Amino acid sequence: MTARRFVRLPPFGAGQTIGLLGGSFNPPHEGHRHISELALKRLGLDRLWWVVTPGNPLKSDGDLAALDERIAAAQRLARNPRISVTGVEAEIGSRYTYDLIRFLKARAPGAKFVWIMGADNLSQFSRWRRWREIADLVPIAVVDRPGSTLRALSGRAAQALARWRVSEARGRELRSAPGLVFLHGPRSEMSSTAVRRGSVEVK
Repeated sequence: MTARRFVRLPPFGAGQTIGLLGGSFNPPHEGHRHISELALKRLGLDRLWWVVTPGNPLKSDGDLAALDERIAAAQRLARNPRISVTGVEAEIGSRYTYDLIRFLKARAPGAKFVWIMGADNLSQFSRWRRWREIADLVPIAVVDRPGSTLRALSGRAAQALARWRVSEARGRELRSAPGLVFLHGPRSEMSSTAVRRGSVEVK
């Protein structure tokens, strides 16, 4: 990873806690907003950034829309002054979450970051590059997804992080790593794959 030029980050203030929701957003949909608004409320976040990746290393780029198109679509959907959209991964020349987190902590040492993911992603988190080091850098909040609860909690990553898991009632205390919280609530059936297949409509 090499930062070849100045990278502009979304607005933030010293001491703020910022949630990071990474993904392809191909396309963005109401499920992304649902996860974000739940995390903002339950974790007491000051802001939340949608980090639109140039490409998921674990998926094919065959049906991936252009990055600028996905960022623009995400900005139209966000409709929340506390949610910002960024393509910072492309700007720093990386597709890997570990590189992103290291960059953000170096560029914004006064902020606290929390990684947000759906339960479906927790079940495959152990396949991510340097996933244990990611967990050592930022606490992780997992939002329940239909059909993913048991698989996620019984997976390798969840088992490895089990001793640092805090109850949902203590979610607002999740500020240091390693740390894990599982958030429950109304669950969204939306997924980008379903939207692309025409199974559901984007609002």
